[in-house]
Amino acid sequence: MFLKHRTTGKMIEVLSQRDLFNPMHPKIVGRYHYGEEAQEPESFEKAELMFISDELLPRCWTDSHYRDDEIHHYYKKAS
Repeated sequence: MFLKHRTTGKMIEVLSQRDLFNPMHPKIVGRYHYGEEAQEPESFEKAELMFISDELLPRCWTDSHYRDDEIHHYYKKAS
């Protein structure tokens, strides 16, 4: 999978999709995708990445508390 680095605009090949999908991991391992030779793997902050189409990453990939409001609302209703 390829994402775009926000500040440089360069494409990054994601090498650890498991980390990408896990909201408890703020970083992923990837490498810049440019030039003829494969670049060395690096660690990238998920907050600095976006899809190639300039869309932000889904909140469920970056925020482990993305459903807290729903849970609190549900428990208030049930009591």
